[in-house]
Amino acid sequence: MREKFEYAIVKDPKIFKLNVLPAHSDHTVYRSREELRFGRSSLRQSLDGVWKFHYARNYAAAVPGFEALSYDARSWEDIRVPAHIQMEGYDVPAYVNTQYPWDGRDEIEPGEIPESFNPVASYVKYFTIPEEMRGRRLYISFQGVESGFALFMNGSFVGYSEDSFTPSEFELTPFLTEGEQKLAVQVFKWTASSWLEDQDFYRFSGIFREVILFTLPEIHVYDLRIRALLDSSLTKGELELRFQLTKAAGKIRYTLSREGRTAVRGTADCLAECVEINAQVESPALWSAENPALYVLDVEILGQDGAVQEVFREAVGFRRFELKDGLMLLNGKRIVFHGVNRHEFSCDRGRVPKPEEVRQDIICMKRNNIDAVRTSHYPDASDIYRLCDEYGLYMIAENNMESHGIWDLIERGEKPIEYALPGNREEYLPMLLDRVNSTYQRDKNHPSVLIWSIGNESFGGKDTERMADFFRKEDPYRLVHYEGTAHDRRYPNATDMESQMYISVPDIERFLGEHGEKPFILCEYAHAMGNSNGAMHKYTELSDREVRYQGGFIWDFVDQSLRRKNRYGEEYQAYGGDCGERPTDYDFSGNGIIDGKRQPYDKMQEVKYNYQGLRITVERESVTIRNRFLFTDLSAFDGFVRVERNGELLREQPFPAALPPLSERSFSLLPYLSDTTAGEYAVTVSFRLRERNAWAEAGHEIAFGQGVYEIFAPERPHRGKLTVIHGGWNIGVRGADFDILLSRLQGGIVSYRYAGKELILELPRPNFWRAPTSNDKGNQMAFRYGTWKLASLYQTSIPPEAKENPELMRELMSYPKILETEDYVEVCFKKWLPTGAPSTLLVTYRIFGDAAVRVTMDYAGDAALSPMPEFSFLMKLDADYRHLRWYGLGPAENYCDRRSGARLGIYEKEVSDNVQPYLVPQESGNRTGVRWAELTDDRGRGIRFSGVREENGKGQDDPYASRPGTMELSAIPYTPEQLEEARHPYELPRVFHTVVRAGLKQMGVAGDDSWGARTHEEYLVDARKPLHFTFEFRGI
Repeated sequence: MREKFEYAIVKDPKIFKLNVLPAHSDHTVYRSREELRFGRSSLRQSLDGVWKFHYARNYAAAVPGFEALSYDARSWEDIRVPAHIQMEGYDVPAYVNTQYPWDGRDEIEPGEIPESFNPVASYVKYFTIPEEMRGRRLYISFQGVESGFALFMNGSFVGYSEDSFTPSEFELTPFLTEGEQKLAVQVFKWTASSWLEDQDFYRFSGIFREVILFTLPEIHVYDLRIRALLDSSLTKGELELRFQLTKAAGKIRYTLSREGRTAVRGTADCLAECVEINAQVESPALWSAENPALYVLDVEILGQDGAVQEVFREAVGFRRFELKDGLMLLNGKRIVFHGVNRHEFSCDRGRVPKPEEVRQDIICMKRNNIDAVRTSHYPDASDIYRLCDEYGLYMIAENNMESHGIWDLIERGEKPIEYALPGNREEYLPMLLDRVNSTYQRDKNHPSVLIWSIGNESFGGKDTERMADFFRKEDPYRLVHYEGTAHDRRYPNATDMESQMYISVPDIERFLGEHGEKPFILCEYAHAMGNSNGAMHKYTELSDREVRYQGGFIWDFVDQSLRRKNRYGEEYQAYGGDCGERPTDYDFSGNGIIDGKRQPYDKMQEVKYNYQGLRITVERESVTIRNRFLFTDLSAFDGFVRVERNGELLREQPFPAALPPLSERSFSLLPYLSDTTAGEYAVTVSFRLRERNAWAEAGHEIAFGQGVYEIFAPERPHRGKLTVIHGGWNIGVRGADFDILLSRLQGGIVSYRYAGKELILELPRPNFWRAPTSNDKGNQMAFRYGTWKLASLYQTSIPPEAKENPELMRELMSYPKILETEDYVEVCFKKWLPTGAPSTLLVTYRIFGDAAVRVTMDYAGDAALSPMPEFSFLMKLDADYRHLRWYGLGPAENYCDRRSGARLGIYEKEVSDNVQPYLVPQESGNRTGVRWAELTDDRGRGIRFSGVREENGKGQDDPYASRPGTMELSAIPYTPEQLEEARHPYELPRVFHTVVRAGLKQMGVAGDDSWGARTHEEYLVDARKPLHFTFEFRGI
């Protein structure tokens, strides 16, 4: 036993634990059944709360001898425990992705650590030992300290530990004194092991998980291993229990029960320190995410006198997870993961989420059809594992290892392959084997854990295979995962499955066509940074046709953002760099499908649909349902058929249906469709929870499908008399309740007064630009398509070269072209666009006597031009028109590549709420398939926009553009340029307008990744071809 702490330990990768007790299972023991019933153990005492604290920027500046009894730390500052020191006002939260946080500041090699800036946090806790613990052996557990710490008790060195994310426990008994005790902890932000903690997250330090003082009875189960096994028929269960005891004495009394019924009961003598028990369970209920059937294991340890020494309770789930014929099977069925990666994060507490936040996350996942979670990229606090057992979520339990910053250097050719960490480095192997052991021992009893992951993004090496072999040796009933083998094929045994990240569906199909050895998952895909998750359906559809593709895990669940206030006291969600840290990777910390305040983004609508367990295809007279659940019959849910005409509900009726798991069938809808009235009909078939469960109320929708058909009726003609005034500068058109002014000089409509109120504030204009999304920035869309921003802002009706070009001047003077008929007045303007070699656009206003204005945009196409982000018409209204109501796809924002989860209906929303709270303002609020939309003020006055079916059938051959009679529409308080200029929502200008963009098509939002993957070609707006778009607006 080392008696003295030396700082050199912190720099030595071979020394990572001193005097730390062996890792063990995470069961909690109680003195009695009564304590167990109330969940309070007198064997444990929390030391969470206020501690004394000193901060130093490096070890040289730390207070020497602070741990000594003679040093009085009572005058130090106070700090909360658990917490990161960076969230308590010391140092700053620092976000980086792959680069190490000291990159460019310190020139150091793996194993070395920064010296000039490497914060040291010194903690002191004065306490007295609780009465019920006195006279007994005393221990302490640190559930998480980042990244290394030395422990002192009453001036003596107790031990040292470096693994940030698994418990470190020590015995304090030899160091106790009478009366008040002094506990001292010195935490080092970076240690030699920090090279293996280069995860994509905020770099924090401190005591950030629980600190527990505990004592043990004379006979104690130090470690428990539970195996609930099934035979190949899945009808016979075997319960294997292994108890590791502190003393070979007494008895073990155990009961396994479910829903009040006893399945196993017995007693065993403790004749050795290791006691193994096997019991048979006939026809056990099987655990799965669909039905997380849990048994309760109650254990009592009896002393030699028969008195209870300790009791504890653990959840037990019978399930069989195996690799068979190249497929992963759960309880005999091919499993497909509908998963998500999750960093442990809270915007108020960093990596110290409250228990209620963790439960909220699990409930949110279940409500949105997410059935799997990867603990990226380290072991989480124990709560989530128990919740996944209880609520039913499959887990990839990941070990704490990532060295992405080194791997990047190898990938870029800046370092040789031998530079890999851990690679084949023997000095790091003991540390890594200790980490996988700690991960395994703590979490081995959770039925939700199907797969162990040795770590993330650390390239290959012999060390990775040794880590994988450890898991296989200790646990032959689970599989081992590691994605790094995809980058270093020399070490294939580091993983039992092929795991890759962010590759396209064609690339997956190509790979599987060439490699048939292992099942395939995407441990990360559908990068959800900002307005993202486009074309996600391509991946979920792949799992239906490619049996070896077994799903994936979205990156990721919750934004890593921090609640902060700007200089004016306005609250906002801060991201990388906002705390002044450098280097940083800025808003790359925000990739969640829920925001930092744990509110789902609109993109969650698409996730829920693509992950639903039923594929429902509604045709004109029938519905075809594919039951993709593994174990649940369709009859377990309440089915409904909802029929709407033109957005108005006609009826909703029960739809009783039975369909076994993994089967498909068509059902007639004729009994529900008796209507003959003309109109557009939307038929929605949905299934809902029949009864309330742990994560949702009865009636919660778990799946839907919608079909739309039409009984044709001729459109009502526009009627009303018009008067035209031909001015020198303007063309005026007047009707019964309105008048319009079109400017010859400005080239468009400049006034639309309806019922005496002006509705147009500025000259409307064709628009070809959107505020770049995070994915757009990653693939440099603005660089590639930037000409269309210029075209949007600087289009003209009077090209400057016309003065020197007589032919162009004659053409210019021929506009506007005016056509007056009995039914309408039509005024056509020509726009010249600054697109290198100028391209042109015709904008035609057709004005009817009932105040309707039909706007048509015709673009000729230019083979030399890049795709345009959007083809739309932009109008600025007064901000008073803030109530949006539309008939189209919704309710959440949707785009041409992210609308599978949207459904046709009539929806309402405030314009101010139509901007998603992305960390960085960007394109937001679009709706596709819009038939009509109304923007009104508080008195109900305003303007209505409508799609148009043109008599000549003119339209597009693009299946992802708006079809005749529909349009895409956005109504938000900002222009694309205003959104683009802001780096935070609080930087957006004061609201003066409602900005409406009615369009043919906006390019898809993409999402295969956020650093280069482009919008898929079919979701682009092809500017090489002619484009034609028509819509109408009218005062109301």
